[in-house]
Amino acid sequence: MKSPAQLVQALGLQGEELIPMGRCLAKVDHALVMERLERSPRGHYINVSGIMGEGKTTICMGLLQGMGYIGKRAAATIRQPSGGPTFNIKGPGAGGGLAQCIPLAPLSVRLTGDIDSVTNAHNLMLVALTARM
Repeated sequence: MKSPAQLVQALGLQGEELIPMGRCLAKVDHALVMERLERSPRGHYINVSGIMGEGKTTICMGLLQGMGYIGKRAAATIRQPSGGPTFNIKGPGAGGGLAQCIPLAPLSVRLTGDIDSVTNAHNLMLVALTARM
């Protein structure tokens, strides 16, 4: 896994445009980046959409890797996986196979705060209860 400092360099960001969230995670200060790049040429935007269970995350990660492979400077933003009946254990793009969103645990649990933890605990309890009924 690349460090946030390595990603800053690879994406052409500046140090102050990164907000550290621990050793492995960081957020980009969108306002600072947009202010600095106000007069720069715009990039391209690809929206991967579909319905539940179609592999949107896997396709997004494949597109990102493909763009990097052909020499394009690319980044992806994905949403947090929804809490499902398997306690956030998601498909290949978010945790299995060779293409992974890492670190998986912060992606699947507690990315958005404490209320998400309560939701996950309720989902786990419901799945455990249902499996035993």
